[in-house]
Amino acid sequence: MTTKIDPVHDEDTIDLNALFGTLLDHKWIIAAITGTFFVAGVLYTMLATPIYQATAVVQVEQKTPSLPGLSDLTQSLGTTASQATTEIALITSRLVVGTAVNDLRLDVQVQPRRLPLLGDYLSRGHKPGDLGRPRFGLSRFGWGGEVVDIFRLDLPDSLMGKKLELRAEDGGRYALYDDDGKRILSGAVGQLVRGGGATMQLKQLTANPGTRFDVLVQPTLTTISKLQGDIVALEQGNDSGIIGLSYNNADPDLARRVLAHITSAYVRQNVERNSAEAASQLQFVKDQLPKVRQELDRAQAAMNDFQTKAHSIDLSMQTKGLLDQIVAVENNIQQLHLQEADIDRRFTHDHPAYKALQQQMGQLQAQKDKMQKEVGDLPDTQQQLLKLNRDVQVSSNTYTSLLNQAQQLDIARAGTVGNVRIVDTSAVDKTQPVQPRKALVVVVATFLGGFLALAFVFLRQVLNRGIEDPAAIEDLGLPVYASVPLGTGPGIKAATRARQGKPSRGPLLAIASPNDLAVEAIRSLRTSLHFARLEAKNNVLMITGSSPFAGKTFVSANLAAVIAQAGQRVLLVDGDMRRGTLHQVLGIKPALGLSDLLVGGAELAEVIQPGPLPNVSFVARGRVPPNPSELLMHENFTRFIASVVPSYDLVVIDTPPILAVTDAAVIGHHAGTSLLVARFGLNKARELALAKQRFEQNGVELKGAIFNAVERRASGYSTYAYYKYKADPA
Repeated sequence: MTTKIDPVHDEDTIDLNALFGTLLDHKWIIAAITGTFFVAGVLYTMLATPIYQATAVVQVEQKTPSLPGLSDLTQSLGTTASQATTEIALITSRLVVGTAVNDLRLDVQVQPRRLPLLGDYLSRGHKPGDLGRPRFGLSRFGWGGEVVDIFRLDLPDSLMGKKLELRAEDGGRYALYDDDGKRILSGAVGQLVRGGGATMQLKQLTANPGTRFDVLVQPTLTTISKLQGDIVALEQGNDSGIIGLSYNNADPDLARRVLAHITSAYVRQNVERNSAEAASQLQFVKDQLPKVRQELDRAQAAMNDFQTKAHSIDLSMQTKGLLDQIVAVENNIQQLHLQEADIDRRFTHDHPAYKALQQQMGQLQAQKDKMQKEVGDLPDTQQQLLKLNRDVQVSSNTYTSLLNQAQQLDIARAGTVGNVRIVDTSAVDKTQPVQPRKALVVVVATFLGGFLALAFVFLRQVLNRGIEDPAAIEDLGLPVYASVPLGTGPGIKAATRARQGKPSRGPLLAIASPNDLAVEAIRSLRTSLHFARLEAKNNVLMITGSSPFAGKTFVSANLAAVIAQAGQRVLLVDGDMRRGTLHQVLGIKPALGLSDLLVGGAELAEVIQPGPLPNVSFVARGRVPPNPSELLMHENFTRFIASVVPSYDLVVIDTPPILAVTDAAVIGHHAGTSLLVARFGLNKARELALAKQRFEQNGVELKGAIFNAVERRASGYSTYAYYKYKADPA
């Protein structure tokens, strides 16, 4: 006793052999898709407009505060850490970027119209002013070298942001049209013209007559916002103060000019800002000088009066040392008071700089209070003399310090250079555009094409659940009588159309290429049928399918041919009275056929025609009747079968698909042998099972199946089991 062990298939495992085989089976599709993307990538690198990058570098130096002590204060607070971030925000501010927009008139965009796809490529190589001649008689397009310099263009709000059309005319004249094709104004170069609420003056126009330009005027704020997004400013290194700038544009000269204007405007505003700050601080110092001078005069007068009354009493050594300490602390407190007035103008009381200043003043005040206690232990005369000396020295030191600061600030205001400088001016390498990166684009396009090709193949493989292994058919209880591979010899085009149920012209494959693998498989089918028919009730063979395009007509015609070549007489009947194409496959003109016979419009002798071979006779479908199923159930069809069976060795009937109509089930009752044609990769197992069930419900037994159009696969069922074996040429 032999036990059949079915292999266990784990659905969670990946069959690498099947995966690799699938890739081999679709290698030409993968290669075609990948190659298409590769070519597309190469074409893109050739046709895409090159983008150039302008670069510049500026340095931001640490700014030293003008007032004494403020540098130490700000450094202790760490306020310089965000200096580069602040300066980057200033570089891309509307104040700076707007200067470049206004100076270069970037809000007015003028572009010549190019020939689609190839226009930009064909116009390259022409310098401004070197006009390219119109090609293909298309003078409305620009072919390189066009120059349009708009000195002034004022538009009403209704035309802002809309694409206008500028047409160059003979003699330096031009015309401006709105987006509806209506003329707004016209004039000549150099003239100030008005019309339609617009004012325009062209400084230069170099173009072939008839050339058209797209003119777009954007609101200034919109243009500034876009340019802000296009400018890239990054600090080079951590807390280095070196800021790199870059700007990309298809016009390298424009990119350089834009970045040059931005860096110049940034340096200029920095100088103006520092100069204004120095002037503000100078004014503050000048306002304080008269007050401090008055305090100094009062202190000196009080000192003189006391010395006169006290007869020039001098300070003791101990008192003098205490005086020096008190004066030093008072000087620091006085300087902090000046800083407090300056900081109070620039910051709120919650700012860390203001709080740190108050903390320092509190510490100094505590030292002062401690020394005041020591002064209280001195004699009254020494206390009064110390106080007066202290006031004089503190006021004198403060006044001297303010005079020095006034001189320094006056010099700073007059010769301010700012704390930023341009390290590298704006420059563009015209030989190396930054976009497109040709090698990268080609590589990415190729990889993308390969990825999409693989995804397409695997997705189609997942979605296509058509049977590719005859074992799946046999699992349904249908023995596979033959596996018919795709043919390769002459006449294969006509055979392929016949397999798909399409009209074909030309000889049968069995006649045109008798050594083809498909024909050899049909000969094997002929042998299998010989033994299968031994127990059949008659010599009628019905060949059907579950759905259209399975290739039943191809199998029926070529099977009849190979049986006739073996010397047997065959009658081939087109039982598909709706869409039968058997006469086209055989290359026979349509004539009276089965439908005419069944309705009584023709005799048997009139409908039987000679076939493509001597031993083949043919009955066409006839005229399309309104009720084919009812005709097949009529006794006329029974008499037809009974009359032809004795005259032929085999009667082959090609029927419609069983899942489409019931004709095959009716004909199956008259056939001794019934075979179902299943197409490789098309018919699904569930579909074949449903067809088998449909026949069983109608009392028709299917003997087996024919696996048609089998393709060679690197995975799964790949062997044909048929080989060419013919005599060698003499």
